[in-house]
Amino acid sequence: MKTIEERLQGHKQTLNIVQAPSELEGRLRNALERVPTKKRNMNRAMTWVATSAAALLLIVGTYQYPAFAYFGGKLFNKIELSSLSFAEVAEQGYGQTVNKSKTLDDGTVITINGVIADDNALLMYYTIDRTAGSVLTENGSFRYDVGKLHGLLTNSGFKEGSGGYSKDETRYEGVYKFEPVSPFSRTLTVAFSEWLDNGKRASYPISFKFDANKAMNSILKEDISKSVPVDQGTIHYDSITASPTSTIVKGHYEMDDEGYPRFPGKTKLYVNGTEVESWGMRSYNPSKKGFPRFELEFDVLPTDKIETVELVLENFSGYQKVEEPISLASPSDLSIKIGEEKLWIRSVTKTDTGYDIVIARKQFTILDRENLSVQAGGIVVPVSSISQSRPWDLKNGNILWEQTYSFHTTEEPESLLLDGFHYIKTYDKTISIPLDIKK
Repeated sequence: MKTIEERLQGHKQTLNIVQAPSELEGRLRNALERVPTKKRNMNRAMTWVATSAAALLLIVGTYQYPAFAYFGGKLFNKIELSSLSFAEVAEQGYGQTVNKSKTLDDGTVITINGVIADDNALLMYYTIDRTAGSVLTENGSFRYDVGKLHGLLTNSGFKEGSGGYSKDETRYEGVYKFEPVSPFSRTLTVAFSEWLDNGKRASYPISFKFDANKAMNSILKEDISKSVPVDQGTIHYDSITASPTSTIVKGHYEMDDEGYPRFPGKTKLYVNGTEVESWGMRSYNPSKKGFPRFELEFDVLPTDKIETVELVLENFSGYQKVEEPISLASPSDLSIKIGEEKLWIRSVTKTDTGYDIVIARKQFTILDRENLSVQAGGIVVPVSSISQSRPWDLKNGNILWEQTYSFHTTEEPESLLLDGFHYIKTYDKTISIPLDIKK
């Protein structure tokens, strides 16, 4: 029988060869560029989601939980444990076995096999078995869904999930990750739902006993209450909670336009000078009026002998103002440096309706479009249309992205006028977290 470490390694090797569809990157980039730079709230949230998806495309979050053996202050790395069935996890003596089922009118059986939980989340392993001769999908769509997890002082929402079908599609084996549950909960209830053939949704609640005594305590739980100023606002790091299965840093944004940042950036976590592997981030709006919030998820801490904990804001959304007009007199493939970034004026071409200017830049450098214009014959002419971005291969391992900007003018443009541009800026700001380690 394979050990759990061998199974985890096999799943990791499978993940390493998976590639995203080639067209996805371009679709995300175009979605980002179409969002106006000064829009607030929902539009900025959509921009953040598109950019985050491109930047975090290959990050997959999965987790482990309660009653896990704690080996020398460290558990398994967070390597796709949700790819394993609960039976495989239980073979090693981990998790709380539940085995609570509900049989539907058509003979389908929904079973909660087991749960694993700690201060950061709860994993629920489940299976759905259809009767012989029927399948789990209907017109290519999965019939079933899972709602929130309820209990005493518990209303835990869904965070993520994964699973897979048997070859004949009569069995689905899945894992749902929920927000952490209250240690005072003795019974938890989760509602499975199904889309019926008549288009209505049926709900099937399943309750099970939860053994809070098996849940693990945190290794480290601290208020941070520190912030880092950025070009268009401030990032606030509020707290850190490290359990034997994952480490979560919570914070919020206070941006000048009261929305999400255009680029979420990258924050690193160091313990005793060693970087802890990042497993991505998520952002959400509070239920009441307030600032957008985020959670950074990291691997388990590499040691229980913690001496120093530091957060480093490596990069984040930046904004470069352009104070002077950019000359269009000699377009070429040579770059023009503006602040920390560069632009390339590739060509200025006369057309039937005016002039086209081709401008190239790095992938996540986005020109501010609100006041983009040219000076032509003593007159300021605003941009009339902007093409989709397309790659410019430099044939040296680097690819830039160019767009055509059209202007209705009979006079040849002399200079380009713009307020500025957004880009991913290097900050390298370090925050030291004061410690009050549990003994």
